[in-house]
Amino acid sequence: MKIVKADVYLKELKSGKDLSKPEVGAAVRTIIENVRERGDAAVLAYERQFDEADLSSLIVTKEEIDEAVKKVPKKFFKVLSKAAKNIRAFHEKQKRKGFSLSGKGKLIGQKVLPIERAALYVPGGTAAYPSTVLMNAIPAKIAGCAEVCIATPPLINGKINPVILAAAYIAGVDTIYKMGGAQAIAALAYGTESVKKADKIVGPGNVYVAEAKRQVYGQVSIDMIAGPSEIAVLADEASDPAFVAADLLSQAEHDKNARAILITPSESLAKEVEKEIQKRLTLLKREEIATCSIENNGRIVLVKDMEEGVGVANEIAPEHLEICADEPMQYLDSVKNAGSVFLGRYCPEALGDYLGGPNHTLPTSGAARFSSPLSVDDFIKKTQFIYYDKAAFEKVAEDIAYFATKEGLTAHAESAMIRLKK
Repeated sequence: MKIVKADVYLKELKSGKDLSKPEVGAAVRTIIENVRERGDAAVLAYERQFDEADLSSLIVTKEEIDEAVKKVPKKFFKVLSKAAKNIRAFHEKQKRKGFSLSGKGKLIGQKVLPIERAALYVPGGTAAYPSTVLMNAIPAKIAGCAEVCIATPPLINGKINPVILAAAYIAGVDTIYKMGGAQAIAALAYGTESVKKADKIVGPGNVYVAEAKRQVYGQVSIDMIAGPSEIAVLADEASDPAFVAADLLSQAEHDKNARAILITPSESLAKEVEKEIQKRLTLLKREEIATCSIENNGRIVLVKDMEEGVGVANEIAPEHLEICADEPMQYLDSVKNAGSVFLGRYCPEALGDYLGGPNHTLPTSGAARFSSPLSVDDFIKKTQFIYYDKAAFEKVAEDIAYFATKEGLTAHAESAMIRLKK
């Protein structure tokens, strides 16, 4: 990993790296149009082309789910259930209520309603992510969505990985579709003969999935345009180099474009962590991916003290921020930009990925400056209401008309004044 000083890294961060590819946008546009025109036939054709799966149907049957649940080791099913319990407990606290304000002859307020149909994209390919199923489906269910569906790429044999189906079963998912990539996003956004049109699509995916979500936004709501995974570890001189290296590699193994950043005031820790990373890389199952991530995007940023380190972290606005110190709470109030914060020496980011309870679908690429983790709020909408009786309205009618004329909207003014004239 390259060791740099804070000012050098922040300059590098601002210059940024544009990972967008025009050819991806063009390819996705073609896929979306084809799915809109040909429906199931287009999706099935793309599944044969991209996932090498020859499917007769896009919908997972109840028998397939039951079979998958039996196949999953009992120990793992128990762990999935434990994770689901923690996730539910955390997200139940996020539920919102409406409100109303009343006065003489008037009532105003806001209703909180679930969106009707939530669609969750769960990546396949190089890894299976049952954790993503739990993190996306459980908040949607708590919000009260009438239907929660999943789209996930099938294996070559046309089946869905059993652990994905087991997690969907535990989370209470209603429908599961065998489809991935941009074609899945298109089908969920516009609907096909088999796929119901969704109101919102959430969940991570590759560049084609991210681009497809970008292109269908407006036709359907989305959670975010997810970039490569990232972690920043703010560690003091007393931190264990092996712990820090392991945590950095936990993100580097996700993707070749993933970013793993150590921020520390200790030059000796920086050197020890660098050695640990090189030693541990060769032991990883996903060594090639992690090595590429570390070599291209990994950085060790030297700061003068932990306080400056928090400032650097706020500039990065990382998806995950670990604070490795004996008294991590003293820094929490100073953290302004981070998707999720992991406090202390025994709180690795992996805890949040699987079992802690807070959501692991987080803003990436600096988006923590203005956006939030996935939550129950992502699956609700708000409707306002106003009631005025005759007497209450007549008191404000002239003010409404005067305001409207100042904006040059005389029909607005007349709609108020006509009620006084009558």
